[in-house]
Amino acid sequence: MRIDDITVTVWEWKDIPATRYTKTISSSATMTTQMGLVRIIADDGTDGYAFLGSALGSGASDSETLVKRIKPMLVGEDPLARERIWQSIMRRTRGTQMRILGAIDVALWDLAGRAADVPVHRLMGSYRNSIPAYASSAVYGSVEAYADEAVKLKEEGWTAYKIHPPADPDEDIAICQGVRRAVGEKHRLMLDSTWSYDYPQALRVGQAIQDLNYYWYEDPLVEDDIYNYVKLRQQLGIPIMATEFPQAGPTSYAPWITSQATDYLRGDVAIKGGLTSCLKTAHLAEAFHMNYEVHHGGNSLNNVANLHLLMAIRNCEYFEVLLPAAAQKHGLEDDIEVDSNGLVHAFEEPGLGAKIDFELIERNKIATLS
Repeated sequence: MRIDDITVTVWEWKDIPATRYTKTISSSATMTTQMGLVRIIADDGTDGYAFLGSALGSGASDSETLVKRIKPMLVGEDPLARERIWQSIMRRTRGTQMRILGAIDVALWDLAGRAADVPVHRLMGSYRNSIPAYASSAVYGSVEAYADEAVKLKEEGWTAYKIHPPADPDEDIAICQGVRRAVGEKHRLMLDSTWSYDYPQALRVGQAIQDLNYYWYEDPLVEDDIYNYVKLRQQLGIPIMATEFPQAGPTSYAPWITSQATDYLRGDVAIKGGLTSCLKTAHLAEAFHMNYEVHHGGNSLNNVANLHLLMAIRNCEYFEVLLPAAAQKHGLEDDIEVDSNGLVHAFEEPGLGAKIDFELIERNKIATLS
């Protein structure tokens, strides 16, 4: 079997609601973006798919780069040689094309599962068939908005809620206090401060949410501040979660582990280079008895890929569901849903097993790149 062709269909995603997740990642009004449907075709007709792009990040440029720069590296290669292909792209791009590498790798895993007639998590070695989900908030304008959402989701069966706060320490503490009061002492809560604080601020917020029995404290400091992460971890009992960024492969985690700067490792298929890369990192984390908590994938098909990963590893507790759904779910006929017990379940059809909405993509198609 050899790779015969790679195409990317670029389509328009319209009417995305305004959202905000950090100080800088936001949209102020309803928006439109461009997505890319990556298709890798083998010479026997077997194919595999992935998505490029997200609600807040167009996939148009990556789609063009994939076809112009990466496709010539891959045509004629064995599509089942995922490790060799992953290493080749990493070496030749010096890790500068992680979202493209992620899409290529996800599509190759999808192709391999289809060729073997098994779901991707079976190829990896299945561990489970369901996992708890947590709701991951947008940034809201009041304590009440967070509290109301957390209570509503708890009543629907969700077992955990994570706050993306406005990134002002005093305001963030007030929100965390208000949500704790609203949901009660036993409901699981997390805080993701999105790289917003300096060390004194991070320590103050961390001490406050530690007293409120929050479950983890995510990304309080900028992503390269290992020095202050070490100090922060020494001062706090609440688990620290860092390493969502930079966009890099498994070797980028080594200084975090050797410096004992974080309790959990973090990543997803989009920004860490695909399922191959994430599986390496999950096993690296397991060797140090650490969790590898998988981040939201940025688009619906990446989230399906992430879910297959979670079905194949032991050292992850949750699947992240970023809100609102209208800014995250697009391009599939049947997206991932949380059941009344707060669980999401494995896809069991061959490959990724998700039904791509080809009719929607065709209706909104801008171009097919090949």
